[in-house]
Amino acid sequence: MACAMSQTLSIASWNINSVRFRIDIVERFLRDVQPDILCLQETKVVDRDFPSAMFRQLGYTHQVLHGQPMHHGVAILSRVPMREDKRFDWQDNGEARHVGVELECGFRLDNVYIPAGGEEPDPEVNPKFAQKLAFLDRMTQWSSQLTEPTLLVGDFNVAPLESDVWGHKQLLNVVSHTPVEVAAMDRFQQSHGWVDLGRQFIPEPEQMFTWWSYRARDWKASNRGRRLDHMWASPAVAARAVDHKLFEDCRNWGKPSDHIPILTTFRID
Repeated sequence: MACAMSQTLSIASWNINSVRFRIDIVERFLRDVQPDILCLQETKVVDRDFPSAMFRQLGYTHQVLHGQPMHHGVAILSRVPMREDKRFDWQDNGEARHVGVELECGFRLDNVYIPAGGEEPDPEVNPKFAQKLAFLDRMTQWSSQLTEPTLLVGDFNVAPLESDVWGHKQLLNVVSHTPVEVAAMDRFQQSHGWVDLGRQFIPEPEQMFTWWSYRARDWKASNRGRRLDHMWASPAVAARAVDHKLFEDCRNWGKPSDHIPILTTFRID
């Protein structure tokens, strides 16, 4: 079934690092870019306190929220109809890190916030890293049984490729780019034949980043970034993708997130 709104469908994803604190830049992005759907991660708010009114005023009347106090949280805001059907607990502790919906245009959309994993890349001494690897394993089990055409978006907290980080050798022992995490992502990708849409449009070896630390005095000058935010698609969904964009300018707006929005546009027949 085709989405009624247009012959294309644009879907954005953004780890906003507190939607209420950064509501001004979210509104600016929506007014400037006007995506059909916006997926947010790390909203850091319970559902009853989510700033729904601003989104409704801009036409994002379809809202699926999965929040919790102060931490984590995901949301999907849409100008086209959608139906919530899943909230997976891949963290196995009740944290709000996933929500899935079905779209009328013929594929499902899953929004995920994978744990960062702490500082030490050793599951024996760092329980947070062990939880991250277990999360990826559970996500892979889901993926291996997936039969519906699907778009998975969000903050994966993994930069899998050498060109996804500012310095491959320097970051081999830094959580988000370690060989064990990359291997876990490889298993996940192979479990469903996922297509990395970012790299479909911006192939290696070109560097591509979506996150820069707040610690840098001048994030752009130092450019020590990582590509932690992704859109991975089933092959049938990837075949519909016609454009992919990164919005680096948002890293300079007001009180910025340390992540930037990414957006893919799909052809809807």
